[in-house]
Amino acid sequence: MDLLHERLSKYTRPQEYMAMGVYPYFREIEGKQGTEVEMSKQHVLMFGSNAYTGLTGDERVIRAGMKAMEQYGSGCAGSRFLNGTLDIHVQLEKELAAFVGKDEALCFSTGFTVNSGVIPCITGPHDYIICDDRDHASIVDGRRLSFSKQLKYKHNDMQDLERLLQRCEADAVKLIVVDGVFSMEGDLAPLPEIVALKKKYPNVNIMVDEAHGLGVFGRNGCGVCDHFGLTDEVDLIMGTFSKSLASIGGFIAGDSTLINWLRHNSRTYIFSASMTPASTAAALEALHILQTESERLEQLWSVTNYALKRFREEGFEIGETESPIIPLYVRDVEKTFLVTKMAFDAGVFINPVIPPACAPQDTLVRFALMATHTSEQVDRAVEALVKVFRELDIIK
Repeated sequence: MDLLHERLSKYTRPQEYMAMGVYPYFREIEGKQGTEVEMSKQHVLMFGSNAYTGLTGDERVIRAGMKAMEQYGSGCAGSRFLNGTLDIHVQLEKELAAFVGKDEALCFSTGFTVNSGVIPCITGPHDYIICDDRDHASIVDGRRLSFSKQLKYKHNDMQDLERLLQRCEADAVKLIVVDGVFSMEGDLAPLPEIVALKKKYPNVNIMVDEAHGLGVFGRNGCGVCDHFGLTDEVDLIMGTFSKSLASIGGFIAGDSTLINWLRHNSRTYIFSASMTPASTAAALEALHILQTESERLEQLWSVTNYALKRFREEGFEIGETESPIIPLYVRDVEKTFLVTKMAFDAGVFINPVIPPACAPQDTLVRFALMATHTSEQVDRAVEALVKVFRELDIIK
């Protein structure tokens, strides 16, 4: 056995959890994503999805994707930079820019490649990238690819952020990159305070990842920046299509100067194949539905508030969430996997969150709502989870 294989063969943790019967990953869904799905020949409630608007199985979105494939084919066979730009790519970018309140937008093949391609290319070696220590992995990887100086502040700790800003050179660019909604804990970035610090210190710019804010917060689901009324104060707004917009891909929006630079310098944009016609058209149709069906957002918040109330009544520890992402803290890795397995056996699909997605003492299961969930489904899930958490002595 060569050195590489010898080294990697020592990684046996997945096999150990498989042997214990609690391995929780790569579970196969046998049909469309909805509030209830078929998995392993079992009918389960789906509370592990990011499809906040509930549009992944919407017939209008499906038909739009099918029609685009018939018109444009199955792929673009190249990057946007060369032969892979379609008129519907441009249409989607224009409508997204208008939706989030910016001059222009660029569409990338995935949300991950937005952050990993935008962050490294807009600041120089003498500049600073400053991140919340709970930012998404795509932000972390984008930061790591940069030649800029890299700083992290304690989660949502504005005193710590200001301490870092005071350390930075005044004539350097200071780019603060933050999740609008934190994907595991469900809490929001304190954007008003971040903007106040931007105004207090020179050469500060802000980029907000709206992956979990789009379709959830703001007018018609425009996002957290709109929710706080601070769109004009944020320089770059990032979003994904794989959640509220029922597709795959992502975008970055900003003023014309920033987008012109990114269009010609972001490596993951220039050197990646374009979004497929079907995924582009599906995202565009979902965007149209989101803007015309305000009741969808109302339904999402109605069922979210009901679920929050029910979990609090039953004594679950749910942290500081302010969104349809509800963390149910377990604070033990082994028990987190057990909760996930026992919940599934009881007909409830939830996701485990363990390091490196959280600190070792903060392990949890993630319960997420869609606009198409009902209060009756929430009740069934809560009842099942109460039994599991009590059996494992997590709640009394």
